[in-house]
Amino acid sequence: MPETSSAAEPSLVDRFLVLRGAARELWIIFAAKLLAIMAYGIMNSTLVLWLSSDLGYSDTRAGVIVTAWSTAMTLFTVLVGSLVDAIGLRRAFLLGFAVCIAARGAMTLLVSPWAALGAGLLPLALGEALMTPVMVAAVRRYSTTAQRSVSFSIFYAMMNVGFLFSSWIFDFVRKALGEYGHMSLLGLNLSTYRVLFLLSFLTTIPNLFIVYFGLRDGVEATDEGLKIAPEAPKYRGESLLRGLSLTCRDALSDTARIFAGLWRQPEFYRFLAFLTLVVPVRLILLHMYYTYPKFGIRELGPGAPIGRLWSVNSMVVIALVPLVGALTQKISAYRMVLFGTALAAGSAFLMATPPALWRTLADGALGRIVARDWLGVTGEVNPYYVMIFVFVTIYSVGEVFWTPRLYEYTAAIAPKGQEGSYMSLSYLPFFVAKFFAGGLSGVLLTRYCPAQGPRHSGTLWLIIALMAAATPAGLVVLRRYIRSTEAGRSAQA
Repeated sequence: MPETSSAAEPSLVDRFLVLRGAARELWIIFAAKLLAIMAYGIMNSTLVLWLSSDLGYSDTRAGVIVTAWSTAMTLFTVLVGSLVDAIGLRRAFLLGFAVCIAARGAMTLLVSPWAALGAGLLPLALGEALMTPVMVAAVRRYSTTAQRSVSFSIFYAMMNVGFLFSSWIFDFVRKALGEYGHMSLLGLNLSTYRVLFLLSFLTTIPNLFIVYFGLRDGVEATDEGLKIAPEAPKYRGESLLRGLSLTCRDALSDTARIFAGLWRQPEFYRFLAFLTLVVPVRLILLHMYYTYPKFGIRELGPGAPIGRLWSVNSMVVIALVPLVGALTQKISAYRMVLFGTALAAGSAFLMATPPALWRTLADGALGRIVARDWLGVTGEVNPYYVMIFVFVTIYSVGEVFWTPRLYEYTAAIAPKGQEGSYMSLSYLPFFVAKFFAGGLSGVLLTRYCPAQGPRHSGTLWLIIALMAAATPAGLVVLRRYIRSTEAGRSAQA
């Protein structure tokens, strides 16, 4: 009996080594995710600043535009998932990267607000929407059951490596050119924020080639071994344009069929209820991109290293996600999400406390290490440096426990062949939530953290924290109604 128990329990090293012999496509997805997130992180951190500084929109108007954009991206994500299942992962990748390259190029070059938004920001929502379900579906497709938990943990860690690099680039460019500086390039006079968009554009290009030359059609990793069944051209005898037209027609028909079929699955409604409860705490992340940059610049001053402060999130996730993923494989996603969201939501309340309470820490060893030694701040240390550092650290530990497992939960319960549909429709609750989040960001900044006049930033963060707390509270109260059985785990795990 002891030998059997020992053989059944893999060591920590064995849990990581399960990826030996994994399909090359899985490693390509990890690399593509890194570059895609670098491009997205640079753009997303810059977006609200560019809208106000370069295009002249107020906090409130910028918030409305961000609302429209993020809502459109979520709507596209919901709609394109079945298209991904219909046309295949490789074609969806190529289409998504091509759209992102064109859109980011337009945002870099165009100075007219309507042109930049219409030819750049709106198409970018479609390109990014294609990436979300495709990436997650690809991790499932290219990993075996034994590899899945670690694969999703590494996938999430690679995402955070991308965010880490994007945060450093964000601060480096702002420091080198000035918060509102300019750079001449090939006859173009680019603002600091448009230079950041240019870097986002350049970072996207390699992915097009990686996917085109690296991914094979029809590859699937199964527990019985790697299967390769390339798709044969369906309309071999037709002309190029005729074949493309017929393929698009069939893809739309298959998309409608798959989409309609999901709503006849009772388990899908429980799945949506679970994801709806996760929305409030996930909105903290949205506020870190749409509220935090202006809050940080206004409270800490232009050029403040707010990107590096936020990069603590990526550092914690990169360090802990693979380890936590390996050690908690037998614990259900529901328990992990409950614990992680409680920690993440609780961390936001720290930002609602008066900065004066943090003065001792700011003047002590922690303030010296964070602000002076790491960030290079001179003069008196603003307590917000310590507050943000502690908040982001605790939030990130919570994120390590719940976010990767949410991806795994989504992919694990999806029927075979409908991974893209489930992943994209998992964003349906965010369609409504994001409609309010961007607009709320502008309202909160205008009322509690304006560019000029008295600020009450604690109230801003208190509102965000109270909304986030709805997630762990709801998961506890509604547990018996929405929890689903997960493959390979008991109901009590």
